This record gives sequence, structure tokens and C-alpha cells, in this order.
Amino acid sequence: MSRSTDWTTLVSPAELAARLGDPMLVVLDARFSLADPAAGEAAWREAHIPGARYAHLDRDLSGAHTPGAGRHPWPEAADFGRSLAAFGITREHQVVACDESDGAFAARAWCLLRMAGHARVAVLDGGLAAWRAQGLPLDAEVPAVSPAVPYPVDFDRARLFDAARVQAHLDDGGLLLDARGGERYRGEVEPIDARAGHVPGATSRPFACNLEAGRFKPRETLAGEFDALLGEGGPSQVVVMCGSGVTACHHLLAMAHAGLEGAGLYTGSWSGWIEDPRHPVATGAG
Repeated sequence: MSRSTDWTTLVSPAELAARLGDPMLVVLDARFSLADPAAGEAAWREAHIPGARYAHLDRDLSGAHTPGAGRHPWPEAADFGRSLAAFGITREHQVVACDESDGAFAARAWCLLRMAGHARVAVLDGGLAAWRAQGLPLDAEVPAVSPAVPYPVDFDRARLFDAARVQAHLDDGGLLLDARGGERYRGEVEPIDARAGHVPGATSRPFACNLEAGRFKPRETLAGEFDALLGEGGPSQVVVMCGSGVTACHHLLAMAHAGLEGAGLYTGSWSGWIEDPRHPVATGAG
């Protein structure tokens, strides 16, 4: 069995359950609903993995809005460092993020920590749904957390893209993967943002393609699927996006699990792109 310090992408419910009570383990519950931003925290208060802290997408995993930053702006490094300290997280801790099931919100927490240089962070594969299915323990006790010393966050800015860098990336022949559902990419529906469609030149790969029966596909399968998209280029030639820079992190996690690290993230994503009416919009399959 892997040691907790080895978890850098995914961890199974059984592996995590065996480590509960480890003082160097921090579980972050990142459940969230875009339709009801209070629902995730309410669910956490009702029942959660013992000892889990709650990480709110808007308060803890996003920052203040700036032009082009989109619906869930990437936080400033110092602000995210303060959030980590409030959770009691230091550089030595193993962190495991979880959400209800598919890992979309947990992957945002994972991505923030990885971009901050924290290697020991993973996502609970299958989330709370898989945890419950195995009859593993839950409780409603709010953990007493002793704040840690300030966490010195320094994001890997080379992998964080704004609209101008995304356009330059496309102009240079780079791959831009859009993690939204195909119907949103094609512009057939848009339930959240003000305009429908996609960034011209982007390629559609819904984040759900990374999953099979509610769990991440085997690393070999993911590697084959992403290699087919990458062609001759490596992961550093890929930038991922979605609606607001959240589900795009699912692709970064899936690629890392497949041994394909180094892709970039368009932090503002579609909601940031359409903040500027000068940006072109494409619809349809291509």
C-alpha cells in the first residue's frame, strides 16, 4: 500500500480510510453547487469524512475579480497562502481533496495546491459517493483546527494563462482543450454565461470523458486518449479551459495521473473570454 506521502494524483477510499487520524493528513471537503453556493457547506456540516475541513469554492478556492478573470478568479498567492494556513496545512502535510462524486471541485483544490508547488495532494477517486458505497465512516463533528504558520505560496505563473497568452498559444499551433459539455462548446445551450460558443481554435473534450462508472479511468487508458489528442506535442503544448477555470482542472489531474504533467490552465476560461466583447466567438463542432 502507498504511504500517504506518496499520494499526488488519486487515492482510493480504502487507502484514505486507513490513514484517518494521521496528524500529517488534511482532508479538504470541496463539495459545491453552482446553483446553490451554500449547499456544499450545509452538506459538510450534516456529514463528512472524519476530520475533514470545508473548502468553499468562492471563499477559499477563488479570488477577487479583475478584468478578464471570469466567474471563479484565480486567487492571489498571499490570499491562498492564508487559506492554507487557516486549514492547518503546511508544506509537510499530505492533503486529500474530495467532493460529492466526479472530482470536478476537488480537482480545483488539487490544482491550486500543485500550482503552489505542493506535491503531496491528491483527490479522493469517486468522492463521497464511493466512500459511502463502501460503508466508510462519516461524522458531523466540526474539527478543531489549529492555524498553521503562514504558507509561502508562489504559483507557477508559466502555467497560468490569460486571454492574450491563450491567443498567442493558439497562434503558435498549441492545443486548447475545452472541458465543458459538448452542447455548451458548440453553443447549443448556455445555462450559466452570457454568451454561448467557444474560443475559436479550441478542441472539445468534456471532463466527463476522464471518468468511467464514476471513477477516473485507468492511467493507461487516459494516457492513450490524451496522447491521441496531443499528437507530436507533449503536455507543455496543451492549455485547458472550461467555463470558469474549475472543471478544466479535472483535465490537469487526469493528465498528471496518466504521467502527462506540465499543461497550462486558462484561469479565466470562457466566462473570462467573453468579458471582452472584442474577443471572437465560434459555434458548432469545429
